[in-house]
Amino acid sequence: MTAPLRIVIVDDHSIFRSGLRADLDPSVEVVGEAADVASAVETIVRTVPDVVLLDVHLPGADGTAATGGEAVLQQALPLAPSVRYLALSVSDAAEDVVRVIRAGARGYITKGASGAEVSGGARAVAGGDAVFSPRLAGFVLDAFGAMSGETAATDAELDRLSTREQEVMRLIARGYAYKEVAAELFISVKTVESHVSAVLRKLQLSSRHELTAWATARKLL
Repeated sequence: MTAPLRIVIVDDHSIFRSGLRADLDPSVEVVGEAADVASAVETIVRTVPDVVLLDVHLPGADGTAATGGEAVLQQALPLAPSVRYLALSVSDAAEDVVRVIRAGARGYITKGASGAEVSGGARAVAGGDAVFSPRLAGFVLDAFGAMSGETAATDAELDRLSTREQEVMRLIARGYAYKEVAAELFISVKTVESHVSAVLRKLQLSSRHELTAWATARKLL
């Protein structure tokens, strides 16, 4: 038998969460729900689901420029990098679609989709595919074409780092302690510290937190 797909639903409307839960396929297991950014991050990290069904406009973004959905991605991705995200929204505005995909979501479908469509989309995202409502795909293709220049800039930044520095950077950005990095790469803690200092200097960053944000924004985790 196929293992149930473990899902967390993040939406600030309890009626929508209840309706979606009832309409999902029997093969989908809802392991948690959340209504704001803080509870979403806590639930995702605690349950580590296969997929998060994520509302784009969510309360609790702490007054930053990011939408609630973006804030969840920015905070939760470094802490639970294996989790995939499928955005659900009433909005089909290009800006909303592009922002949440850039933040790390693997797909975006509107709330007019059926339970079967959401279930199928979630399973596809869990398998590594990208999923979009038909008219939204064009927005994403256009946006990622424009992002080709950003990709080149990221490659140039990575070229400043040695292969070993890139390995250390990714582990530190994922939240590994220095001792854990040392054990993973079979080097000393002092060597790890030296590599981290070099990485921060070359990327012009000042802390591990900034490094995590930098790596997450560039999809390097």
